[in-house]
Amino acid sequence: MPHASSRQGEATVSRTDNARAAAEDSLEDYAFRYVPRTFRRWSAASVGATALGSIAFLADFSIGASIGIDHGTGNAVLGILFASVIIVAVGVPVAYYAARYSLDLDLIARGSGFGYYGSIITTVIFAGFTCIFFALEGAIMGQGLQVATGMPLWLGYLVSTVVVIPIVIYGMRALERLQFWTTPLWLALALLPLLWILILDPEAVRAFTSYTGNSDGAISFGAVVSSAAVCFALTPQLAEQIDYIRAMPPRTPSNARSWWTWFAVSGPGWVVFSGTKQVIGVFLAVYLLVEVDGAAGHRATEPVQQFVGMYQTLVPDWLAIVLALVLIVIAQVKINVTNAYSGSLAWSNVFTRAAKHYPGRTIFVLVNLVFAYGLMMLDVYTFISFVLSLYANVVMAWLVTIATDIAINKWVLRISPRFPEFRRGMLHDWNPVGLVSVGLASVLSLLAFAGLLGAAVQPFSVLIAIGVAFVATPVMAVATRGRYYLRRRSDGIDSPLFDSHGNPSGERLRCHVTGYMFERPDMLASAQRGPNGEVQYVSSLALTLDKSDRYVLPPEVTGPPRWAAARGRET
Repeated sequence: MPHASSRQGEATVSRTDNARAAAEDSLEDYAFRYVPRTFRRWSAASVGATALGSIAFLADFSIGASIGIDHGTGNAVLGILFASVIIVAVGVPVAYYAARYSLDLDLIARGSGFGYYGSIITTVIFAGFTCIFFALEGAIMGQGLQVATGMPLWLGYLVSTVVVIPIVIYGMRALERLQFWTTPLWLALALLPLLWILILDPEAVRAFTSYTGNSDGAISFGAVVSSAAVCFALTPQLAEQIDYIRAMPPRTPSNARSWWTWFAVSGPGWVVFSGTKQVIGVFLAVYLLVEVDGAAGHRATEPVQQFVGMYQTLVPDWLAIVLALVLIVIAQVKINVTNAYSGSLAWSNVFTRAAKHYPGRTIFVLVNLVFAYGLMMLDVYTFISFVLSLYANVVMAWLVTIATDIAINKWVLRISPRFPEFRRGMLHDWNPVGLVSVGLASVLSLLAFAGLLGAAVQPFSVLIAIGVAFVATPVMAVATRGRYYLRRRSDGIDSPLFDSHGNPSGERLRCHVTGYMFERPDMLASAQRGPNGEVQYVSSLALTLDKSDRYVLPPEVTGPPRWAAARGRET
């Protein structure tokens, strides 16, 4: 028995040390954690401007060019507009919960239909997005390096991969500085030459508006939806915006106007900038094909060719190549530090909950980059339209489910708890509401995408994903009577969870496992009492890393919750 006791003591020390190490390592970025007030010291304008810096990606130009060449300007622009409206509708509730409650998308998903472990599925979907788009942006930079220096593509891909590592490792503060200082230069390089062409060459505008691409130019609903399907694959960019806006300051009467403005612009409003860039991508492809090089073919979808062609009409060829390379390098670094950062948060979140061990976020930065480099070498860029159209089906099933749970199940039906609970012990491990909705919507839309539901339905597969997710989410909530959302209604702490303005409380409590102070929303009462029988507190971080369940409060045996009782607090 002494040996067993010794081993138990060593295991306890190991778990405690692991929780402490995770707490220290995640202080810079709060991977898989609620972001406390002590970290959220930036103004709403500063956070919003930083978040907008991440939408400098050049894949927008490629996507716009690709669907423009396939379906013509009219169908492409309408498809971009259609996708943008849907993405804004999906983004508003999800981004609001992130900014209001300081949570990333995984934490929101846990209490919005998926459960503590169920949200791992959604996080893997998002992690895949960061890899795919890192690969697309890295491929664009590799193309730029090849045009400018003759560097082999494999080496250009490698350079574009490793260049972001030093910045990403340092987390949110380093990203804030990078985005702030590079955004003005990016805007100047991208927009000023374009404005110059629009003013001096009205014929280019006429060519753009009349361009039919590989179609007959007629506007059709199928072509519009097919164009939109590619754009829908960009929707997970919302999760990357959330990784910034979760650091928004508490909303108070004194900063409400600024808070709402920057939330709207940098949260759901990111798609306005993205859609504009896609339309510009159509214009640049048409300009390249009609005004510069009619034999450009597929190369017209490459941003490096688009911008070199645009610059060549204004400056000498050598300077055009230099300017295009500078623009591409800046854009690639700006977005891929975000892709690598958000991807590392996602992978570390998944691994930590599954393995109950936190090896550090740096490892997952490297994992994400290795996956992305592999996709570059597989030439994922060449199949951009197909890959994004396929991925869009799963993406929309996932995000529409979360948005519907928030907008309908929480606010209209009031079945889902109003506050997006994320703490282990408060939630059931799995919630069929989100899992069934995502699974059903994904399977049906992918079957349609593959043509197994008929050729007439195939172009509308992404609409099936959206429609099924929107309907199935409230239907499942009603069918299950909301019983799988909360394992407990009380976290065992007497002090309020919210302050007088409805913001998560800034009260600090000591975690008896790690010894660190955490803010009230991150804490629960521990099942393990103190030496004198007093209540002790445990952080959600310590619970995430604990394999024994010794600190988890027992479930409340109260029967299926009534809908009104499951509302949560009005905030």
